[in-house]
Amino acid sequence: MTDKTWAEVDDYLTEALLAPDPVLDDALADSAAAGLPSIAVAPNQGKLLNLLARLAGARTILEIGTLGGYSTIWLARALPAGGKLVTCEYEPKHAEVARANLARAGFGEDVAEIRVGAALDTLPALTGPFDFVFIDADKANLANYVRAALELSRPGTTIVVDNVVRQGRVADAGSDDPNVRGARAMFDVLAAEPRLDATAVQTVGTKGHDGFVLAIVG
Repeated sequence: MTDKTWAEVDDYLTEALLAPDPVLDDALADSAAAGLPSIAVAPNQGKLLNLLARLAGARTILEIGTLGGYSTIWLARALPAGGKLVTCEYEPKHAEVARANLARAGFGEDVAEIRVGAALDTLPALTGPFDFVFIDADKANLANYVRAALELSRPGTTIVVDNVVRQGRVADAGSDDPNVRGARAMFDVLAAEPRLDATAVQTVGTKGHDGFVLAIVG
């Protein structure tokens, strides 16, 4: 199996199960045109986030790591009428692109609010609890983001953390890669925290070999 095969399968699954979506396509195109890194979730992964948030019955969603707002749109679409999403983005330029993409998708600040700045600075100012949390920000701080998310959660809150396998390098206890070390520190938090019941799943696809954490607050 190769990265090419993984990408071909992802493309097939997306074409088979996801309808064409110009709003999401434009969000990716405008993000690329603005020079944002091409690290948004894949379409089938975006749909997974949407389904998980709907399964959780989420009325309030917290996202840590907005980028151009692609995953934000998927999550905002899972909200019922009157629901609210707050997303944290470090880079003002990214937030500007995301705000335009969200507006085009029909989500103003009354539904999808962007907090600009370092998430560990902006998160303490938020009022929880949130029903669903998606963490997709700098990997060196994953443990801190999980701790912060837990403080903004309630029993039953769903927490999803992306990019935790690091092309398989997460299994290397001797790695000096800060992203790998950050992921491993997060797993230590998950294992030690009695309020969290979690698992992790490897994935392959257009984003290569990676994976995500799925946790529920008890």
